[in-house]
Amino acid sequence: MSSSPASTAPSTTATGALTLMSSAFAADSTIPREFTCDGSNVSPPLAWSGTPEGTVSFALVVHDANAASGNGLDDVLHWMVWNIPGSATSLSEAVPQGPQLPDGTRQISATGPYYRGPGAAAAGPAHHYVFELFALDAVVDVPAVGASPLQTRAAVVAAMAPRYEPVGYAISRRRGMAPDRGR
Repeated sequence: MSSSPASTAPSTTATGALTLMSSAFAADSTIPREFTCDGSNVSPPLAWSGTPEGTVSFALVVHDANAASGNGLDDVLHWMVWNIPGSATSLSEAVPQGPQLPDGTRQISATGPYYRGPGAAAAGPAHHYVFELFALDAVVDVPAVGASPLQTRAAVVAAMAPRYEPVGYAISRRRGMAPDRGR
């Protein structure tokens, strides 16, 4: 399977660039089977650098940019993690399942409070899985339970929206491809 070009340039801030990386796969490469629904379905290790000054928390959104859902204007949420402490520089491989972790980090996916690995159909074009990291100046006061994943995603994104514009807050994107399930 070949990779298609993707924008992986991190956003620049007054303090540098927020950069998201994984030791498990390079940007624009195939995501190892271990991190897909055909493998162990565990979250990949992620690390970041260039945290903007004043960051209180992070939010991570992992989605399939090629899979429309709902009314066709949204895509499939594979993992959303928010209220990651601002002092954090990574998420370990195989983050435990559950709506809230001991450090206050919350998580959800389209199917529950956990990472949902890529699972594109064997037939058809490659899917692009986008990992987006947001540095925020506050924690996001949205519970991980009590609403549907779609409602929770909308609430977290709405809570983050005012923080997209100010200088000093950054978005870092990383894309990966699902392995060819036909092999």
